[in-house]
Amino acid sequence: MLLDILTGHVFAGEYVFFLLACGAAWITGKSCAQLWRSLPVLLVYILLLGVGVRFIHFALYEATMFSLPHYALDTFVLIIVAWFGYQVKRTNQMTTQYHWLYEKASPLSWKNR
Repeated sequence: MLLDILTGHVFAGEYVFFLLACGAAWITGKSCAQLWRSLPVLLVYILLLGVGVRFIHFALYEATMFSLPHYALDTFVLIIVAWFGYQVKRTNQMTTQYHWLYEKASPLSWKNR
């Protein structure tokens, strides 16, 4: 899908779907951080989300269901988006719940006070 976006061979519905898939990855990352889950758990969730993304591509856009390069590319993008959601939420958690120990260094990290 990302290859299609980069080459310009995309329907408007695929843009919307790409935004929805990335939104689902972001929310998955945030919820894993909120529940104090580890990054390997997040990875498992995103791998399953990648299968769902491939199925939607197959069902709506007549793409191949079992295409390892497309699955890997879609899932890689979802992993990056989910990691950002996870890290933003975890930074907010650490600096809010342990405000006497940590302060924000950036939106993605914290440092000792």
